[in-house]
Amino acid sequence: MTDNKNTKNASSIWGGRFDGGVSSVMERINASIDFDRELYRQDIAGSKAHAAMLVKTGIISQDDGDAIAQGLDQIADEISQGQFEFSAALEDIHMNIETRLAELTGDAAKRLHTARSRNDQVATDLRLWVRDAIDQIDADIKALQASLVDQAETHAATVMPGYTHLQTAQPVTVGHHLLAYVEMLGRDRSRFADARTRLNESPLGAAALAGTSFPIDRDMTAKTLGFSHAMRNSMDAVSDRDFAVEFLFNASLTAIHLSRLAEELVLWSSDRFGFITLSDEFSTGSSIMPQKRNPDAAELVRAKPGRITGSLIALMTILKGLPMTYGKDLQEDKEPVFDAAEHVMIALAATTGMMRDLTFQPDAMREALMHGFATATDLADWMVRVLNLPFRQAHHATGAIVALAEKKSCRLDELTLADMQSVLPEITNDVFDVLTVDHSVASRTSLGGTAPQLVEKAVKAARKQFDL
Repeated sequence: MTDNKNTKNASSIWGGRFDGGVSSVMERINASIDFDRELYRQDIAGSKAHAAMLVKTGIISQDDGDAIAQGLDQIADEISQGQFEFSAALEDIHMNIETRLAELTGDAAKRLHTARSRNDQVATDLRLWVRDAIDQIDADIKALQASLVDQAETHAATVMPGYTHLQTAQPVTVGHHLLAYVEMLGRDRSRFADARTRLNESPLGAAALAGTSFPIDRDMTAKTLGFSHAMRNSMDAVSDRDFAVEFLFNASLTAIHLSRLAEELVLWSSDRFGFITLSDEFSTGSSIMPQKRNPDAAELVRAKPGRITGSLIALMTILKGLPMTYGKDLQEDKEPVFDAAEHVMIALAATTGMMRDLTFQPDAMREALMHGFATATDLADWMVRVLNLPFRQAHHATGAIVALAEKKSCRLDELTLADMQSVLPEITNDVFDVLTVDHSVASRTSLGGTAPQLVEKAVKAARKQFDL
């Protein structure tokens, strides 16, 4: 049961308009301090920039500005050291800090909110927080790219099956396979960088929605906080959450890419594949089956897109019907952003750890290439190149030879020349030179191909392109 009793007093923040108290339920649904305390560093930075601007423009005195700055520094220390007492009655991080500031500095604190609103304050805080999160995520993605490139360099010539439809398709190198993820992650970094550029404009000074009559300097606060410029429209400044949606989309797509890699790690570490061994640090056991070695870290990374894309959908749904400008609905923007950031970061850290510590099993991967006729395309290409057959005719003849090998339960290179000539008499003994997996990967020298020498060049190019 929920207690619906009224609290004794209306909020000291806005209580001058109200005679009675609010319901305890209203107090609970209205309070955001349990999660928006995450913004304290950004809120203090924004308040210090705003106070400095108020001093410079003559709106408040230098003494008040100094007292505010010193008080905010003390509050930052109290929060970081776990000595700050948060109050749900004060609703949010902004009023918790402002109330404590008043205890420390008296009337000076009451001048801080001149020429601003919680509307532009929270919009500024969240932009600063997302900007910081993007910087951290970029560093995390870069670390994962580095671990992938290191493994790719080590295994530039290590052969493995390449798959389509999860069926053996053609031989590739491990290095080439891993570099595909480096490219994916590079696009993720690019999207985050683009989003950072778009979000890097300052709402501070837009006030509630219409700007202010005080002679503020929005360019000054924007520069102090590292923004490229102040937002041009005050209504857009307080209502826009496009930057948060972009952040969540980028986090979702990054999580999806990590999930794809995680699924391969799950498959490759299974008994049926045996392509890799995950380290003890990223494996778990079973409570009942002592022989088990479970890829739980990879499985959890595989699951992360569920909650991260859920955060994206949640925020888009919150925004879809909001009229201009600010509605309390926007209080619900923070938890999805905070949650998604936390979980994409842990997924990146876990994936980096797994990639750094895992061991590839070259013999198992080569053995897997002995099944599934992985060099069939090489056979068809030989017919085109040497016998001058049209590719479709070569494709048909190769299919018939594969069927023959399947009937004889042998590999293509285990067929006799007579077997092959029974399908296509023009075939010569030279054909066997192209049926090895090593020849197959070495022959793929077109731009972006899997040939080991290309992989080695691609590793060097990736290190340069992504600053690894």
